Amino acid sequence: MTTFKMYKSTGEDELFVSVSSDQLQPLASDMETATILLDDQLTYQDMDGFGASFTDSSAYLINQILNEEQRDEVMNRLFHPEKGIGLSVIRNPMGASDYARTIYSYNDMPEQQTDPELAQFSIAHDEGDVIPLTQKALALNPELKLFASPWSAPGWMKTSGSMITGQLKTEWYPVYAEYFVKYIQAYTEQGLPIHAVTPQNEALYEPGHYPGMLMPAEAQADFIKNHLKPAFVKNDISTKILCYDHNWDQPDYPLTVLEQAGEEVDGVAWHWYGGDASAQTKVYEAFAGKEVHFTEGSGGEWIPPFEQAFSNVMRTGIQILRNYSKSFVLWNMALDENNGPTVPGFGRSTCRGIVQVNQQTKELTYTLDYYALAHFSALIRPKAVRIESTSSNDSILSVAFKNIDGSVALVLFNDGKETENVQINLRNEELLCFQMESKSAISILIHPNM
Repeated sequence: MTTFKMYKSTGEDELFVSVSSDQLQPLASDMETATILLDDQLTYQDMDGFGASFTDSSAYLINQILNEEQRDEVMNRLFHPEKGIGLSVIRNPMGASDYARTIYSYNDMPEQQTDPELAQFSIAHDEGDVIPLTQKALALNPELKLFASPWSAPGWMKTSGSMITGQLKTEWYPVYAEYFVKYIQAYTEQGLPIHAVTPQNEALYEPGHYPGMLMPAEAQADFIKNHLKPAFVKNDISTKILCYDHNWDQPDYPLTVLEQAGEEVDGVAWHWYGGDASAQTKVYEAFAGKEVHFTEGSGGEWIPPFEQAFSNVMRTGIQILRNYSKSFVLWNMALDENNGPTVPGFGRSTCRGIVQVNQQTKELTYTLDYYALAHFSALIRPKAVRIESTSSNDSILSVAFKNIDGSVALVLFNDGKETENVQINLRNEELLCFQMESKSAISILIHPNM
């Protein structure tokens, strides 16, 4: 007998609520029915998972502002596969990002001084909050994979002499590759293997008010091919190298890197702040066998809740997965009541965390992003394989995966303005029929009669 586990979101008062098939609205006789066809014989990418980032700010809020009981609760609700939503990817900044209390790298030097031997290299900063929480997350979910991305090289390696603006000087390419090696080795010593790195976060953006570093495509290809990958090989490091780590609107960048350094690159990392998810497929089809990852997308005050904020994560998440991504990673794991802390001089922040930690009241709130991510992460488990899902109605967006236990996870979102009838068929067998309200989401775990 086929059994179902279902979660539904219809508005801010009903977010990721467990429902039974009896609680679903039966089909309305006066409406056409949208058919969702699932075909588990036609398969695509497998999943590494879903997650967010322990920025310096996020880690500080969870580790220092929350009390022990709250901290245990939030970590369980984020990472535990049964007690929580089973997040299985963390993307940690290598050094300061915009969401940090200070500007720092792992090798800061006084002005005009350099450290070619990296004698002063240290991850001591991360040992305060980032590492303990990452270790706890791994203990709660042993399938967790760690990604890492720098916002900037240490200032002394750059044309600007600072972690803000500038490019990496070519003479420091070999030393910067060693910087990655030392980071990976230091984290491994803490019991935290790094699954993948990108050479640079948002390589085409040079912000004037927080750490960043311009790295043109040709420079990135050169750095990966002639320095980073050889350094990994020399030190017996198997960490994957993902190029780009920026928006969908510039697919020529990863195409250039793959053309020039394809053998040394494992895949491409993408963000959602420009363009559209189909860029992932364009590059994937040009370079078959290269992995696709979605490594950053933030919700924020610029999108009001519930529609459009929740809808945006559902709609875009489905598109990201339908365009071959093996991961779906949002941005800050936690921010405070002012959407911070941010680096000094940053100005007003509008980003939203997965959870909110109020620094004044110590209150812990789970945001819309938490519940939207739950629709994916709680049902689509690591190593699940995407299977074909087609909808006869363009308004009903779908993505489906087969988990390694044989269960099928289906995520549906009604992006239309009307309530719709929906019928789900697996291998031409009718499984479920129900009504879906406009802008509602439903995730269904199907245990077919094997």
